[in-house]
Parts: sequence; structure tokens; C-alpha cells
Amino acid sequence: MRIACLQLKPQLGDVAHNLKRAEAIIARAAPVDLDLLVLPEMAFSGYYFNSLQEISFHLEPTAAGPSTVWARSVARRLKCFVCVGYPECTATSPNSPIGIQRYNSCVLVNPQGNVVTNYRKHFLFSIDETWAEEGKEGFFAGEVPGIGVMAMGICMDLNPYKFLAPFDKYEFANHVIDSGAELVVLPMAWLTAQSAHSPIENALVPEADTLAYWVQRLQPLIDRGHKSGREITVVISNRVGIDGGCCFAGTSAILGFSKGNVKVYGCVGRATEDLLIADVPGPMSAKPCRHRTLTR
Repeated sequence: MRIACLQLKPQLGDVAHNLKRAEAIIARAAPVDLDLLVLPEMAFSGYYFNSLQEISFHLEPTAAGPSTVWARSVARRLKCFVCVGYPECTATSPNSPIGIQRYNSCVLVNPQGNVVTNYRKHFLFSIDETWAEEGKEGFFAGEVPGIGVMAMGICMDLNPYKFLAPFDKYEFANHVIDSGAELVVLPMAWLTAQSAHSPIENALVPEADTLAYWVQRLQPLIDRGHKSGREITVVISNRVGIDGGCCFAGTSAILGFSKGNVKVYGCVGRATEDLLIADVPGPMSAKPCRHRTLTR
């Protein structure tokens, strides 16, 4: 299975520019025979909006806005699955008692350009809470034809709930194990501890502390492994650059987890825009699509 992560430096609120940057990175890499392409969290809108008012113009209708249109086009062109994060606004009836709802979401599109699933971030980071609601369905897990059993989360989903749950509860990692997933997709807008005002040194070098923390948060995959003994592939697509005075960590990675072992199939630098491509064990089993979710 050939997987790619598109590490992008989006400009906050400039969707047209960000779409062009993504296309330029793909064109430069000229990938062939991809099975899956993963982009960061809120890849084309940018991430660090401080209020509903700030983000309102950039909200996209459920699996129907610019991010999904782009994903469908690229999926058909490259003949691969595409996953991209975006800020979602539900299209509800004017008579609905619930009204409009907003989520930090990601959409998965198949090679035919059809939407497979729309996942809503379950654990919100503090900045998400200024405009978004928690996805109530729990973390995603499902059988995706052409991929097999897949789990999905977004950024903060990898952390303890609200940073208040016990660290060793490992909510998302245990969800992966319990679901039987062999492929895990994590769009990210993960911050670095580095000051946004300090020069970025060793831009081409991955941020070791960030990568080590991600692996630590997936510890149950090392302790228990997949029930079949197969390797679990984890795809982490992060972004780079600065939003709202905050600096992002980059370090997008494609990892393989088995009992007692972690492989790094590929990892990019802390401040580079690039398309990371790696071949991992596969193909995954293709079964009828039956989606389910697990709650915390």
C-alpha cells in the first residue's frame, strides 16, 4: 500500500492560496500509484480562529464545501483515497429545533470521488471550543472497501480527554485496538513548544520530542498489537507555519506498530512543505463497508 502525507503551510483564511499550494506540492512530487493521500486538520482554512465570528466565513457545508470538492477531484485524478480536514457547518432545516451545528471535521473520499465518511473531532482542543461542538458519535472505525478496517481521529483526539483524563487511559489508542483497525489516519494541526518569534533551526529535521510523544500516546499498539499479528499502520499528517502567534510542529509521519515494535516508514521536517510518500505492508482486506463508532 502506498500512502502519502501532504505537509502544508496554510495561510489563515486564504483558502484559494492554500488550494494552490497543495496542488503545487503534489505537482512537484508527481506521485504515482498512490492508495491514500492524507492532509492536515483544517488544511485549507487554517486552524487558529479565536471565535465563531472569525471562522464563520470559512465554514463549509457537510462534505460539500471547497475542501471536499478538491478531495473528490484529486481522488479521481490520482485514483486514490483522499482524507482532508475542514471546518464543518451542518445544513439544517430553518425549522430545526437544534439549529446550525459546527464541527472540526475531516472527510474521506474514495478513488471514484465518492464520500466514504465524514468524521467529527471527538476531543476538542481549547481553540476548537470557541466555535465547534464535540463530535458525539465517538472516534471513527469502519471497514472501507479497498482499504480494510480503518480508524480515524483528529489531533487532540490522541490526547487525554480535555487533558483531565488519566494519561494511561489511552482513549484513542485503545479504540484502535478494540476496533481491529489495521490503518489509522490522524490529520493534525499539532503545535510545537517553540516560540513563533524564534527562528526555526534545522527546518528539515523532524521534531523528535513531538514524534516521541505521538508514539507514547499509541503505547497500547505496542503493548498489545493487532489481534491477527498484522502491523497497524498509523498515518499522521501535520501542518507547518504560524497561526495566531502559535507555531506548528510539522514532523508528519507514517509509522508501523506491532507488538513490541515501532517502524518509521517516513517522516518529514519540522518546517518544510512536502509530500511524504511511503510503501507499507498491504494491501489491506477489502470488505463491505460497515461503519461503526466507539465512544469514550
